[in-house]
Amino acid sequence: MLNLIPVTIGLRYTRAKRRNQFISFVSGFSLVGMALGVMALIVVLSVMNGFDREMKERILSVVPHGFIDQSPALEDWHSLAKRVETHSEVLAAAPYIDGFALITHARGVEGVQLQGILPEAGQRVSVVEDHMLLGSTEALAAGEYGIVMGRLLARHLGLALGDQVRVTLPDIAITPAGVYPRVRRFTLVGVFEVGAQMDQTLVMIHLDDAQRLLRRSGPQGLHLKVSDIYRAGPVMAELATQLGEDYKYKDWSQTQGSLFQAVQMEKLVIATLLSIIIAVAAFNIVSSLVLMVADKRGDIAVLRTLGLTARQVMVVFVVQGSAVGFAGTLIGAVLGSFLAIYIGPLVAGLESLLGVRVFDPSVYFISYLPSHWRWQDLLAICVTALTLSVLATLYPAYRAAQIEPAEALRYE
Repeated sequence: MLNLIPVTIGLRYTRAKRRNQFISFVSGFSLVGMALGVMALIVVLSVMNGFDREMKERILSVVPHGFIDQSPALEDWHSLAKRVETHSEVLAAAPYIDGFALITHARGVEGVQLQGILPEAGQRVSVVEDHMLLGSTEALAAGEYGIVMGRLLARHLGLALGDQVRVTLPDIAITPAGVYPRVRRFTLVGVFEVGAQMDQTLVMIHLDDAQRLLRRSGPQGLHLKVSDIYRAGPVMAELATQLGEDYKYKDWSQTQGSLFQAVQMEKLVIATLLSIIIAVAAFNIVSSLVLMVADKRGDIAVLRTLGLTARQVMVVFVVQGSAVGFAGTLIGAVLGSFLAIYIGPLVAGLESLLGVRVFDPSVYFISYLPSHWRWQDLLAICVTALTLSVLATLYPAYRAAQIEPAEALRYE
């Protein structure tokens, strides 16, 4: 029971009225600062988690999960695809050819990633067909030189279905008339929109047309779709062991990993910067406790004469400062979690009320504010805030424990 006395006194000090109103102001300011810091961190990290999830869902739904290539061309892709699909985690495999080209129309020129596919097989490894706005990938037929592209690219070039574009390759053809770049006319047969960068950079043609255009004797390799995108790396490693060293193996983390690493680094930097708010609140706890110790010198001396040890006096002020940090962290956690969960509908409501768009769908790939609340982030933020609060109390509590009763009571 005696050990609870310092805790009781510390909690009582948090509720007691101060003779010096400035101490109350600093203490309240530190509580508000702690709450704002915790709330801001939870909301910002949740929004960044939401953007990260949206990017992964949109990009990885279009980008193949794995690649198996062979130089100069894949000799027998049918048999290789059958062998690959025997793996329990591989859902589908489809041949492809990749290249780069310039798309030219009356309104401009754009550099694009040129991809040759087999429409029927390609639908098994990509969701582009599910996001077609106009036409279909099935309209790609060998020898007809049709092309499918993203909405942003088609809009930028001012194209409609049936329009013709010129595809220029970074290659030259030597003819009796001179040296010319290799150019071919294609007809637009489909437009897709997946809400990612591919809407502006990816164009698809039939695999046979790509072989003729790029002068390939066969497909470059296979696109793979696996059951769990986050196990694409281990699956490709298992396939490499199974198939041998005649092929090159990659997964999406090697082709798109730098993008997601940049997002994670940005998340870490922003979290570190916002943590400064919590650190400032912790410094305010130090200031308020230092002032409190000076204000309560007489009380401390009386408590010491009544039998409280120096260690118990430290506990009194550690409890008082920690209570302020705990209250601020709790308020910030509740408000931050509420905002993180409902920030999307709240922003949509404000947009409707004010008649403005925060994310213009004609400019941004994501036209709303995504948020993904994670309890792991909440726990990490709360533990960090509480740890800083406790650490902030140690120096003022130590100063209070060093007060000598006789010296303090001399001037009372």
